Amino acid sequence: MNFPIQKTDAEWRELLASKGAEPRAFDVTRRAATERPFSGKYEEVWADGSYHCVCCGNHLFDAGTKFDAGCGWPSFWKAVPGAITEITDRSLGMVRVETVCSQCGAHLGHVFEDGPAPSGLRYCMNSASLELQPDNGGSTQESP
Repeated sequence: MNFPIQKTDAEWRELLASKGAEPRAFDVTRRAATERPFSGKYEEVWADGSYHCVCCGNHLFDAGTKFDAGCGWPSFWKAVPGAITEITDRSLGMVRVETVCSQCGAHLGHVFEDGPAPSGLRYCMNSASLELQPDNGGSTQESP
């Protein structure tokens, strides 16, 4: 699958290092690795703002759509329209829906149909794939 933003592995590694990304960010975003549950830096963060792709800066989620799913990864009930591409994932002997950044193809996590209303979705994301940008006034809170 081709995405608008293309870089070599060396360029992605350099970019992530220059941003001070988590040590596993390259493996998670470019190799579809998964961080251990309850280990990511955003799992317990509830600040206002917006979550962006750590690789390219694409706006993925508003903080007001984040909820505590109890699964050990940051979870959101709604993505920014057009920000995420869904891919059927048949790895590990199961069928899931992988989520990747629609701009650079970075692996973000998976989406499941066990989230809260109104969407019924749970975007289960790796913290290493995300970058929180603080809100510049106002609230991003939406009711699930």
